[in-house]
Amino acid sequence: MTKLIKCGQLFSGKDETVQKDMGILLTDNKIDAVLPSHTLSNFEGEIIDLSDKFVMPGLIDAHVHINMNGEPDMMALLSHTSIGELTLLSMNHAQKDLMAGFTTLRDEGGYGFSDVSLKNAIQSGLVSGPRLLVSGMSISSTGGHGDNHLTPYMTGGSFSTIVNTPAEARKAARYTFKYGADQIKLMATGGVISFGDEPGAPELSFEEMKAALDIANSRGKLSSAHAHGAKGIKQAIRAGITSIEHGMMIDDEGIDMLVEYGVYLIPTIIAAYRIVEFGSQSGIPAWAVDKATRCLENHRTNLKKMIQKGVKIGFGTDAATPYNKHGEQGFEFELMTQYGFSPVQALLCATKVNSELLKMNDKIGSIEKGKFADIVAFNKSPIDDITVMTDCHFVMKDGVIYKHC
Repeated sequence: MTKLIKCGQLFSGKDETVQKDMGILLTDNKIDAVLPSHTLSNFEGEIIDLSDKFVMPGLIDAHVHINMNGEPDMMALLSHTSIGELTLLSMNHAQKDLMAGFTTLRDEGGYGFSDVSLKNAIQSGLVSGPRLLVSGMSISSTGGHGDNHLTPYMTGGSFSTIVNTPAEARKAARYTFKYGADQIKLMATGGVISFGDEPGAPELSFEEMKAALDIANSRGKLSSAHAHGAKGIKQAIRAGITSIEHGMMIDDEGIDMLVEYGVYLIPTIIAAYRIVEFGSQSGIPAWAVDKATRCLENHRTNLKKMIQKGVKIGFGTDAATPYNKHGEQGFEFELMTQYGFSPVQALLCATKVNSELLKMNDKIGSIEKGKFADIVAFNKSPIDDITVMTDCHFVMKDGVIYKHC
């Protein structure tokens, strides 16, 4: 069935331009054409009137954790919830993201391959939700970010496969792909919400990461590295990573390496920001607040350097970290403008750039002929007022309308 979407303002995502009074022709789940509205006056078929809206491609969040939803102590949830419950919770969380305009998500590590289960359920039409790319169990080291800190008699990571040699890392990568992951996620350094480690300290060795990444790269798969500290970031880049997540303690050499190697950076400002904002009085462990404060300290300065040097920066929110809830992560756009991005640059990060990162730019990320009909709309132009990105009024994913206010 052919449909026409009438757009008041259209940001196609191909570049920084915004067009007025445009029409999008759809057949089933694909875009047929994008034309001036006056050329479509004789159209006969279903018309979706967004002539008072700002229309743009479906948003892509390249860093979420769909198992959780902003709990002050994420590890406590994982200690008391079954994989079945987590899968059902994940469905609910992902649907909130969809209602906020995020038609594609990259999950950055789930418990027990529950993210794979949800992806399969959405693809088969069993449940509704955004398009998912998933990591399965992330890969970490003993005592590292992703390991548990329960009694010595309880072994295994909380949501990671634990490795301590290159051979184990290689096996873990193969295991992760075997059970349906689209990419591997490496815990290159310590983290903020993991007890007993330092975010700046490298954890997986270069050799361990390279062994895992050789498997991913030989199969043409994506990879990402949780990495705050400068040394761990540079080791992950040299080992062949696709994207660095967070990167909050990067140095100038690391920034230059991102450019040289063509590695993407996903800044996730909101994750540390919310922890600092709510503080330990909200139930977040004091040690996590301290680490988030240190991580955020130079992030603004470093991001401005990266923008100037042409680093490929995508959009990701780490949705699920303390008080960083699914469906509310649009606040990251406002933070990005505070940290040196123009509003239109921030929009491109969540559309064009992320589609290229995910190797899906032939299918999503812009509104043009032949791509999936992933289309969202807002009441006002975010280029004039970026705060509107927290209030999505229209969501179409794959040609199906899920929200129309």
